[in-house]
Amino acid sequence: MSTVLVLQHVPFEGLGTIGDALAAAEVRVQYIHAAEGQAVPESTALVEGLIVMGGPMAVYEQHLYPFLTEETRLIKDALDRQKPVLGICLGSQLLADALGASVHEGKRKEIGWSRVSMSENAIDDKLVAGIDPSFVAYHWHGDVFDLPAGAVSLASSDATEHQAFRYGANAYGFVFHLEATRDIIHAMVRAGQEELREIDANEDRILAETGEHLPCLQQIGGVVWKRWAQLL
Repeated sequence: MSTVLVLQHVPFEGLGTIGDALAAAEVRVQYIHAAEGQAVPESTALVEGLIVMGGPMAVYEQHLYPFLTEETRLIKDALDRQKPVLGICLGSQLLADALGASVHEGKRKEIGWSRVSMSENAIDDKLVAGIDPSFVAYHWHGDVFDLPAGAVSLASSDATEHQAFRYGANAYGFVFHLEATRDIIHAMVRAGQEELREIDANEDRILAETGEHLPCLQQIGGVVWKRWAQLL
């Protein structure tokens, strides 16, 4: 049975539909909660893959969250060993940082439901080939990154040039929350009241649009995460 390490930063940003795909593929999950003081492993030698989840921290806040430096080291180790890597939101930014790209504040925060468009590079990509070329996705981020050297951009939105990318054969970053479930969205809204006020976002609108857009997002996620599990 394959095992993946999961770096989880906050309780309400869990695996979501990624977990469903891993369970269906009989993949064992080993959580690391570095934000709670748990040590980051020295390497990925004993596992088949690495997943790095989202969180409210910023990549450039290592002085506040020293464990981010250790997580970046672990991502580099997984890349060196050519292990499958998956980064979600903060995880995608940490992956970009590990690959030498700049991570910085975007022009505006992207929170709620808005459209993502797949690039031409997605047409023959082994994870996202054949999915809808444009769909409404769930977002919660303020930082963006430059495309890492050697990486391929897979998706964009009006606010974010690089919403998804692939590096090499099996390292992927997704800024938008393709793993989202209803529980995750409700928990993020509860925890993010200050950010919602900051950008004058409408909580009721986000939750109402969840009923409209989440089924399609989960259908797409089911396809993508099943394919990622097959990389292990």
